[in-house]
Amino acid sequence: MPADALPDLTGYDAVLFDLDGVLTPTAEVHMHAWRTMFEELFAAWGIDPEYTDRDYFEYLDGKKRYDGVASLLHSRDVEVPWGDPSDAVEADTVCGIGNRKNAVFSRVLRTDGIEPYPGSIALLDALAVAGTPVAVVSSSKNAEEVLQVAGIRERFPVVMDGVIAERDHLASKPAPDVFLEAARMMGVEPARSVAVEDALSGVKSAVAGGFALVVGVDRGVGAEVLRDAGAHIVVQDLEELV
Repeated sequence: MPADALPDLTGYDAVLFDLDGVLTPTAEVHMHAWRTMFEELFAAWGIDPEYTDRDYFEYLDGKKRYDGVASLLHSRDVEVPWGDPSDAVEADTVCGIGNRKNAVFSRVLRTDGIEPYPGSIALLDALAVAGTPVAVVSSSKNAEEVLQVAGIRERFPVVMDGVIAERDHLASKPAPDVFLEAARMMGVEPARSVAVEDALSGVKSAVAGGFALVVGVDRGVGAEVLRDAGAHIVVQDLEELV
């Protein structure tokens, strides 16, 4: 889409951003952690077909961690007990497997750090100058840590994350619950606000929530796939919207 055809996000009441893959390249860290954990699990349990990156986009990306584990195992006709979030990483439960992956993610994040996308910072700066409220809407329980490590936590008065979602029993994306709750926390109407997502489940969530504009960011899932999920526009980098 030509730059002069892209909307001015400062004309909306608020802009709500997904985190992983939209503001920071943590999606790559998540993908690496999921791949490492599931390749080991599939090999140990003799599960076929083997894990691929497509599994990440279809079953894991944008969802709460345990929901993603259950969804992917179900795709292989594997059922295990749900367990409890306090389960040890060795536990063969949905929660234990999810905790196993999170241990890998946290180790990589602490070791390597994370930098926000420059284009995303450029858009956040433009929104700040215009006085447009912003928020983070993430399914990740690591959102606060990622925002702190990336040095951008102070930019967001509202962070709706996986910790809050679990506490308040909010359904995972693609259900609209987390986006709607973030809008409520901000005191804005979805019908006058923007949602920015790179995940299929996130785009579907924002569409279901009735957001005025749903921006898809193509970090690998595919522009047409994001449009098919309901994104009104698709960009490759948020700098295109500055």
